[in-house]
Amino acid sequence: MNLLQLSDLHVRPPGLLAYGVVDSTAMTERALRAVAALRPPPDAVVISGDLTDCGLASEYAVLAGLLRQSLHMPVYLIPGNHDRRDNFRTALSDFRGVQSDPDFVQYVVDDLPVRLVMLDSVVPGGDHGELCAARLDWLDRTLAADPDRPTMLVLHHPPILCGLALLDGINLRNAGALEAVLARHRHVERILCGHHHRNIVGRLGHAIVCVAPAVAHQGEFALLEDQGRFVLEPPAFLLHLRLPDGQVATHTVLVEQFPGPYPYVGNPDHPGSKAAIR
Repeated sequence: MNLLQLSDLHVRPPGLLAYGVVDSTAMTERALRAVAALRPPPDAVVISGDLTDCGLASEYAVLAGLLRQSLHMPVYLIPGNHDRRDNFRTALSDFRGVQSDPDFVQYVVDDLPVRLVMLDSVVPGGDHGELCAARLDWLDRTLAADPDRPTMLVLHHPPILCGLALLDGINLRNAGALEAVLARHRHVERILCGHHHRNIVGRLGHAIVCVAPAVAHQGEFALLEDQGRFVLEPPAFLLHLRLPDGQVATHTVLVEQFPGPYPYVGNPDHPGSKAAIR
């Protein structure tokens, strides 16, 4: 199974830029074209939040058009802190699961080799994430309903610390409560997140946490003076491959094209094989 993860598109209405700098809609178009060109195509695509920059109905209209035009495999969506649940649910109502819960955008995908649990971590009006008692209870019951299938949990806010001060202040606030739920459900193998606009890997209990880079701008890497700025590093997405032995390998794939590919040519002075050498 090839599961592709996009995150943090920050789509804007036509002619407008994110933060007055980033042509995030054009960057989303390029990313979707790159996804559509992959061979073999992904079995499914998940988008882990911040689909739009301001949660406007006009932004969702642009996004919905781009998704329908470019992607012809199943697409599963959850909101981020830049989204607005009401507009999200209205404009994207024909995407599976978006309206299945009366209060949150959360649902289960059961028809893939790996079960996907899409979880809403949004706190309206806040940049941080949190899981209330109702969402934690839903997650516990949902995971208990199928304890033998390998499962991936998808939510916007990372439930880990990453060492960047600003980001560690807006992550999932009650990660300990999530970890307590997952301790009862060891079939959750991966937690897929966005929000931080950087490729970060960590662990929550037994589960590996994969934070996807953004389709739009990336967060500045600044360990000593984290001022919450962004940079125009290359956009990217993650491809989670479930291998024949049941393990999952995660690849970071850059959206843009670069020179190459070039063949590896063996050098006679290399101490290894004189065939194609890496």
